[in-house]
Amino acid sequence: MSALTRRGALGLGAGAAAAVGLAGCGSLDPSDGSSHAGGSAKGPTGRPKPTVRPLGDGSTAFTGRQPHQPAKPEPLEPGQAPPQFVIFSWDGAAEVGNGLFPRFLDLAKEHGASMTFFLSGLYLLPESKKRLYDPPNNPRGASDIGYLTDGHIRETLKNVRRAWLEGHEIGTHFNGHFCSGTGTVGNWTPQQWRSEIDQATSFVKEWRTNSGWTDLPALPFDYDKELVGGRTPCLLGQDNLLPTARELGWRYDASSPGGRQVWPRKRAGLWDLPLQAIPFPGRGFEVLSMDYNMLANQSVNSTNAPAHNHPAWREQSAQAYISGFKRAYETNRAPFFVGNHFEQWNGGIYMDAVEEAFRHIAREKEKGGDVRLVSFRQFVDWLDVQRPEVLAELRTLDVGQQPVGGWQEFLKDTGSTASSASTASTGSGQAA
Repeated sequence: MSALTRRGALGLGAGAAAAVGLAGCGSLDPSDGSSHAGGSAKGPTGRPKPTVRPLGDGSTAFTGRQPHQPAKPEPLEPGQAPPQFVIFSWDGAAEVGNGLFPRFLDLAKEHGASMTFFLSGLYLLPESKKRLYDPPNNPRGASDIGYLTDGHIRETLKNVRRAWLEGHEIGTHFNGHFCSGTGTVGNWTPQQWRSEIDQATSFVKEWRTNSGWTDLPALPFDYDKELVGGRTPCLLGQDNLLPTARELGWRYDASSPGGRQVWPRKRAGLWDLPLQAIPFPGRGFEVLSMDYNMLANQSVNSTNAPAHNHPAWREQSAQAYISGFKRAYETNRAPFFVGNHFEQWNGGIYMDAVEEAFRHIAREKEKGGDVRLVSFRQFVDWLDVQRPEVLAELRTLDVGQQPVGGWQEFLKDTGSTASSASTASTGSGQAA
């Protein structure tokens, strides 16, 4: 059983939304895209050579502005419809030989999309050095997701590096993924969260020292500046994390234990960007927008249920994501957040469902709709340039509600206090 499968079986066993509960659960080679990063000297292609400045022990390096970023965001004009933002994110972000990390990097590249990868710091720490990890309220070296093999760490480094160079965000999923017992992250103090974060960042910034490897290139970013948000294990512990995250200058947190498809607000100074309850086709309740929660509602946490169930479950999961997207896109345009794991649960049907939904959403974008497949960091860049009165007006729209008179009428006068105009409901709200 892989480290990631153990995480699914142990670390995320809290259930699902609605009926089942909530869970969350060296030198740079310019040929791979880093030549986009900046610098003044010209390379053989005529592009600027990257500015490369090794950081610390050389595990990471400053390479200039991240490639493949969208244009600088602009405030909405009066009467302008907001874009439909869609953020796909990945918890753990390890490549363990199943090819899922590069599969979804290829998919994103095909459609010009960005994603967020919440990297678990332990996935860059060799098991032989596990006693370097001192988790709060747990024995030194403990981990509920285990440790990767050296080979898988090397593959993870390769794919994290590629992800950043292709425009994706590298956030954090912290380290040991403790979701139960006295050591659960749900009981950690702000000071303990600080220790966990310091350790997670150190494992990323010092993988070369910890592994002894000198034959791999550096990660091409300054992680202290790159890291602006994360998602906690099993969506636990946000209350005590937020003060620490704010002190560190983070801009958002994606750990809220279940949300609704409405426009977000800040909590303790950070944008609160929760996974969301979305329609679950054929069922009388909604499900959290994460692959594990689909699994928990379909096979009661079993990651290897009988194969005859798989086709129907795959289609149900894909249609849940598509229904969540359509409900937002056709009504209040609330951002749509999807969480995933690089796992082959139940024959890999959840990865196939995510890909089907992703392609459906990308087609809407490519048909000319204002659909933006972005990272969390890119989304909060957009939020931060909007006028407060515009965001306040958007937050008056409930789940599945359209603006009366259309967007041009609804947002035509956002220089005044947010209106209390009623809105017409075209979809169901969150089920109990």
